[in-house]
Amino acid sequence: MDTRLAGYSSPVLSTFRIVFGLLYTLHGSMKLFGWPIGTAVPTGTWPYWFAALIEFVLGLLIVAGLFTRIAAFIASGEMAFAYFYQHWPPLKGGASSSFWPFDRQLGGNGGELVIMFCFAFLLIATTGAGALSVDARRRRRVATAGAAPRRQFRGFRR
Repeated sequence: MDTRLAGYSSPVLSTFRIVFGLLYTLHGSMKLFGWPIGTAVPTGTWPYWFAALIEFVLGLLIVAGLFTRIAAFIASGEMAFAYFYQHWPPLKGGASSSFWPFDRQLGGNGGELVIMFCFAFLLIATTGAGALSVDARRRRRVATAGAAPRRQFRGFRR
């Protein structure tokens, strides 16, 4: 099974990156523009507007696969900050805050999605963008441009 699935790792990694990057972009666009659903937060509101800007820009970079590792690393850090700032009980305050990061309706603190985004972007930061990315095209172009010119064989000389 491992050998059979190993050939799919790069395209599946690219699909994973594109899906998570698109979801991240949409989270930012909902806060910035109120699109596709929701209401935009006021410009300059700390930390929500700045988080939305980070999510939108880094999400686009991750979807395209451009500067993927650094964008995903920053996105992972932003999600960790969001969890501790918005969901973690000691920082959130109040005895009613639950330690468990599940849905608020189930009695949790609502941070499950934030944790999943954090670790998904950490995975992308460590594994790279995959074959279907701008980074992969740039790597191929740099590799061929930096290669030494091939010597042509001109026959025997006496």
